Amino acid sequence: MTAVDTRETILNAARAVAQAHGYGGLSFRELAKEVGIKSASIHYHFPTKGDLAAALARQYTERAKGELEAILEEVDEPAACLKRYVALFRRALENGNRMCLCGILAAGYEDIPREVRAEVVAFADLNVAWLTKVLGRVRGAKGPAKEQWGQAIYAAIGGAQLAARSRGDIATFDQIVAGYSASGLIPS
Repeated sequence: MTAVDTRETILNAARAVAQAHGYGGLSFRELAKEVGIKSASIHYHFPTKGDLAAALARQYTERAKGELEAILEEVDEPAACLKRYVALFRRALENGNRMCLCGILAAGYEDIPREVRAEVVAFADLNVAWLTKVLGRVRGAKGPAKEQWGQAIYAAIGGAQLAARSRGDIATFDQIVAGYSASGLIPS
């Protein structure tokens, strides 16, 4: 296995753990067992747990950016864009009742290193900017209200994900999101 392959294997294993258990669940010793390498090999790629978590969040944000850009390229209608956006968060729940990586890291904000906090904020900023752009396509939406609306949707979807996870029931997510649509928070 090459160094690049090892790094990616570590990141993939760490992402699954972090999405299920948060920052506190990341253990170099446990990751090394799962990947089949020595703990020192993980330290070679990621000197500290903070370095690993920051790399995870950065990679997660880059993937999200690609997915969000693809939605904008493929879909014009705001409601359809938002439906696909919601599906991105639902997908984490479908994958072993996991959370959005940056959402679960944000939940432990006081316990994560500064470099991880910066990546979590970058993820939130990406989502709010994307939502603001989509909401700009909604008739009557304008100015700072679009950004506030985007922040509200981002927070609401994260909250719906957390509520569903706490019950171990993806139907809860769907019911809450349907309520957001019925109330007009998410245009349908």
